Amino acid sequence: MRTFYKPDEFSDGDEDVIEINGINADNLDDNAELITFQIDEGDSDSDVEVLDAAESDTDDSDMESDTSVEDDTPSDRNIAGRSDRQSPHSSVNDVNEEEDDVVQAIIAATKKVRAHPPDIVTEDFIVDLSFHPNEDILAVGTINGDVIVYRYSNEENKLLHNIEVHTKAVRDIEFNLDGSTLFSVSKDKSVMMLDTATGKFKRYYDNAHDTAIYKMHVLCENLFATGDDDGTVKLWDLREKEDKPIFALKEVDDYISAILTNQAKKVLLTTSGDGFLTAINIGARKLYVQSEPYDEELTCMGLFRRESKLVVGTSKGRLYTFAWDEFGLHSNMFPGPKSPMSLMVPITERIAVVGGEEGILRAMHVVPGRNLGIVGQHSLGVEAMDISGNGELIASSSHDNDIKFWNIKYFEDFDEMKYNEKHHKIKEQRHNLPSSKFANAGDFFADLA
Repeated sequence: MRTFYKPDEFSDGDEDVIEINGINADNLDDNAELITFQIDEGDSDSDVEVLDAAESDTDDSDMESDTSVEDDTPSDRNIAGRSDRQSPHSSVNDVNEEEDDVVQAIIAATKKVRAHPPDIVTEDFIVDLSFHPNEDILAVGTINGDVIVYRYSNEENKLLHNIEVHTKAVRDIEFNLDGSTLFSVSKDKSVMMLDTATGKFKRYYDNAHDTAIYKMHVLCENLFATGDDDGTVKLWDLREKEDKPIFALKEVDDYISAILTNQAKKVLLTTSGDGFLTAINIGARKLYVQSEPYDEELTCMGLFRRESKLVVGTSKGRLYTFAWDEFGLHSNMFPGPKSPMSLMVPITERIAVVGGEEGILRAMHVVPGRNLGIVGQHSLGVEAMDISGNGELIASSSHDNDIKFWNIKYFEDFDEMKYNEKHHKIKEQRHNLPSSKFANAGDFFADLA
């Protein structure tokens, strides 16, 4: 990723103050502007491909607070809850020397290899995918009911298994915590368990629901939960000999879009298409609390800030923040990308990658809310997304049957960045991060490559 300071004639004078590798942009000229772009890996002499994004219709306000205000202060707005490092203010005479250091850092950054596996293209539509928690293995579920397993590397992707599992489309696929078992649920109402190493069937739950199963979640070694198109949630215990759930609950009338729990495993959370966040007391096997209804589909969710905050994404692109154990009403709302959001992957304690119909993977600073930029893009809508066990790769699939890998290791560098209160919301919507295959349209240094 290249970062330059744009001269006066190219600047609008209203940009973030960012500290990179100890260099504080406060020390530069008032009209200097940070601009960033990426050159394709291994081809630094080639022309830079530029993506021109349409103007964003993001709301003027960054954050709406319905009931309370997030307690984050500007000095606390960093990644994974780490405290900001204070950078001393240098005198004007030191600026030229610091600019030299910045240029050196730019040159060094452009030589970093952001390696990732090659794309995978399948014959059938990809419904879901899941990374193995410990090995370089990716499992894929297709619309035909097949489960495909790959071993991936930066050089090639090797097919391990291609198994006809379900009679109808796979809806969700997930490894258990140690990766030894691969779960899949289907439109055919069944739950299937496969041995990851051999690809052989381990257990089969036929007609597990009365309607098609939409989502599942592995809670622990013995428990997993499923949710269907009609809003029924069931909890299953693998220690039970009979293929029956230990309890079932129906508190909503639309599909279960996401299922989640925290490390304590006392509360099971679900979101649904009719706009409810529902919390279930696992021990008591009954409803714990349900949110007020929202006038949009609640489609995805993630835990942040050491599981003290729950962030829920919606069909209108909004991000609602709930304090843990206070699920009745959100504490903050961020407008988000203003396009339907169906997927959310937490990547740090404060940052998530979200995706949906627009086909763009966006990095969002969710607590507090802010756009960080574009991680990657597909030509069609994003259908599935997951993060690797080591946190370095995101895999995403689109409606054109392709799987792309995005190296997001650079988010470690965000610990060294510090933002001020002012930022350009429109440019953040279309700013390309290092994993993106496109450069930034405003980069006037592109012609100097």
